[in-house]
Amino acid sequence: MGYAERESLNGVCGNCRRAFDEALVLDESALLLNVLLKLNDARFGFVTVLGNVGGIITHADLQKPPVRMWLFGLVTMIELRFTELIERQLPQDDWKLYVSAARLEKAEALLDERRRRNQALRFFDCLQFSDKGQIVARNEELRNLTVFASRRTAEDAVKKIERLRNNLAHAQDIVTSDWGTIVELCEFVMRQL
Repeated sequence: MGYAERESLNGVCGNCRRAFDEALVLDESALLLNVLLKLNDARFGFVTVLGNVGGIITHADLQKPPVRMWLFGLVTMIELRFTELIERQLPQDDWKLYVSAARLEKAEALLDERRRRNQALRFFDCLQFSDKGQIVARNEELRNLTVFASRRTAEDAVKKIERLRNNLAHAQDIVTSDWGTIVELCEFVMRQL
């Protein structure tokens, strides 16, 4: 029938009832992508169940495992795309020109550790997300195969995505610190559909 917000409660709950704003109502089959974009414009939304409003979704719900896994999947797809572009466009370790000596040393140390554990990996497999992002950002030919208009925009995006990935992986708050990045990722995915 409607809802009441705690801060507007004054007396009988029914007297404070507000009608559902259709702009805040989401169908139960709405894509998570659409839910996230809806919550960019509102503090909460309502979800229909069998044609009637039957639930509410808030920013706090975005901290729950299904949303976090979906977002982590998006970040993984971005890293896989970086990997595919680099391997296709920069064969024979040509990508090393775009990674700092310190980062190459860290990758070498990781490779040594993995070999010690009998894991058969290539040197490239020991790069981090940020390393792959830097390669894409610094190589104009690669960058032109992405949505990044400049090196700066690519570097900024990689930093934001890496922070989101780290917060997801370590069960940190993603709504407060990464909301802008989440919305940008959703808008990007929406444009691809």
